[in-house]
Amino acid sequence: MRHYRTWAHVLGTLLLVTAGAMVLPLLVSVYYGEDDLEAFIVTITVTTAVGLPLWAGFRREQKLRASGAFLIAAFGWVVIGGVSAVPFVLHGSVPSFIDAFFEMISGYTTTGATILPDIEALPHGLLLWRSETHFLGGMGFITLAVLFLPHGIIGLRLFRAESSPGQIITKERFTARNRDAMWALWGIYVALNALQVLLLLPKMSLFDALCHAWGTVSTSGFSTYNSSMGHFESAWVDWVTIVFMFLGGVSFMLFISALRGDWRRIQRDTELWWYAAILAVLCGGVALVLWGHGTYGLLDSVRFGTFQVMSILTTTGFTTADYELWPNGAQMLLYIACFVGACAGSTTSGIKVVHYVILGKFMVGAVRKIFFQPLAVISVRLNKERIETSAVHLAICYFVVNIFLVLGGGVVMSLLDDMDVMSAMSSVIASLMNIGPGFGEVGPSQNWSGISDAGKVFLTWNMLVGRLEMFTALVLFYPSFWRS
Repeated sequence: MRHYRTWAHVLGTLLLVTAGAMVLPLLVSVYYGEDDLEAFIVTITVTTAVGLPLWAGFRREQKLRASGAFLIAAFGWVVIGGVSAVPFVLHGSVPSFIDAFFEMISGYTTTGATILPDIEALPHGLLLWRSETHFLGGMGFITLAVLFLPHGIIGLRLFRAESSPGQIITKERFTARNRDAMWALWGIYVALNALQVLLLLPKMSLFDALCHAWGTVSTSGFSTYNSSMGHFESAWVDWVTIVFMFLGGVSFMLFISALRGDWRRIQRDTELWWYAAILAVLCGGVALVLWGHGTYGLLDSVRFGTFQVMSILTTTGFTTADYELWPNGAQMLLYIACFVGACAGSTTSGIKVVHYVILGKFMVGAVRKIFFQPLAVISVRLNKERIETSAVHLAICYFVVNIFLVLGGGVVMSLLDDMDVMSAMSSVIASLMNIGPGFGEVGPSQNWSGISDAGKVFLTWNMLVGRLEMFTALVLFYPSFWRS
């Protein structure tokens, strides 16, 4: 029974962190004098009343098996999503719990898909809480909770359960015992958010700047306006957001290297150079298509094209225009960007650039071995270092399983909601890759409210699978997992 004590303590910690995070939107509600105050007071009180005994009553650290860490990492997101949905239900702005749960999981997983037909109708407290879930989920809510847990194997295993396979491949790991390193990551994350807020203030209010910064650095995409970033109609806002979406897609371990003055580590980072090159090709391609078809002038083509490619590739999901009205060539390049993702160890989701780097180098080596050098040994190098064969197999497995999940999920959505092929596939891609807006019935000018409850539950599961980097969520379906 010892591991159940550990689970109770971790669950109590998650609940207390969630309740503590709601204090800020509660204060905003008081400031604006709106009618969402009672909803926050009730939720905070009940959550604290449940979480405090669990946290205090089982504080003595226990051992935690790897299977327990995976279960907590997956189940923890469900718990905090459910608790976070309560203020919306109590207030009545989102009366359906499934809808509110979908919205909150979309926030925590940094997906940015919304069921709200009129975002601007929400009171400021709920708007801030909706955006704050991005801030908390960007670096990983479980990782945040680890900072409040005892030192030792519990934090280490929970951190690994929420880490991406790409971090394992690139060896960008540190132990969760090292609180200085974890605080450094959160410090960098907060600093980037604060810097963007300062840069946005000349063009928007402090409230809007805070909400949109939280949605940018976390590569999430919730806006306080129905027309997203297009509401501001500002080139300054667009370019500031582009820069911070790019930074949100960079491995945060590279920021630590920069602070240490280790510029050689950054210069030889293979994934970073591929990330920049892929963005340059796709942004340039979309801009040329838009300009060539006369959709915008040259400068606006570069601005709008770069913004939308950056938003989709980094799985942010902000929009400045309805890209479904763009030429087909531009839409096709955006569709390709949906399958890329940014760097491992960043706030983004998706397949990740590092997996494409490994697959590309492996395929080149395989062709060379088959046709030119039969006796050669295929060696894949990353950051000028040879990576293990198991890491190559992991990258291939991760890529293939993602594709099967997209195809299988598209079939499920077609059956559940009778969607057309484009909408069904796009809804799964947008939720699994944590992108937000997609194409068709879930395009940039639409919302997700028309999807059935069954469809929303299925897509919510896809969001969790995508945010937990697939393996943590899928391993729960292995019978041997429950025997370990």
